[in-house]
Amino acid sequence: MTKNEIAAMIDHTQLAPTARKCDIEKLCEEAKKYKFASVCVNPSYVHLASELLEGTSVKVCTVIGFPLGASGFGAKSAESFVALDDGADELDMVINIGAAKDHDFDAVEEDIKSVVMAARQYEQEDEVQKKIIVKVILETCFLTDEEIEECCKRSVKAGADFVKTSTGFATPKDADGKALPNGASVHAVELMRKTVGPDFGVKASGGIRSAEDAQAMVNAGASRIGCSAGVKIVENWK
Repeated sequence: MTKNEIAAMIDHTQLAPTARKCDIEKLCEEAKKYKFASVCVNPSYVHLASELLEGTSVKVCTVIGFPLGASGFGAKSAESFVALDDGADELDMVINIGAAKDHDFDAVEEDIKSVVMAARQYEQEDEVQKKIIVKVILETCFLTDEEIEECCKRSVKAGADFVKTSTGFATPKDADGKALPNGASVHAVELMRKTVGPDFGVKASGGIRSAEDAQAMVNAGASRIGCSAGVKIVENWK
């Protein structure tokens, strides 16, 4: 895989709550230079990113129900429509993690559908007729393997385009209060790929900081990489 090929798999990400306009401008300039798949920004910056990337191949990705996933169906749907009106091409939505832990997977599926249906409705109404990509963030650090598998199946059934490992903002802890890993793992990516099959998207995100990390995720089955270290990864790709 060449540098250009790995760059085309990267969602160049800036989701810090302290991100400023200048940070988004830098993000978009880097995305144009390296021809990343997208920039992933908070909803308040979608319009700016859309303006900065107009006429380029770089897509604008944003997050829905982020980072907790605990907002209701209606809120996620409304947030999706606003983001799409502002120029978003891709929506990364966080599932209702509590529902997944309760094994109420019908509720998980309906939650995903609320965003998928907003995307599909927008596609029909939009004069540009662009394809809206919906990625489903599972927050795998909180889920068992069985829960990951079922959430993947429900994502496919709901009509989404990708499953995604993590927000990068989770705070899992052990019984003693010690922080546990909260990002993508090779095991989770392999499990997700096995569950959704070869043609569905799998996005590894959270804690991917080096070319070696990215290579491990691609080898495990990731078709998209979400990270803030995209420039470093491409520059060090071999």
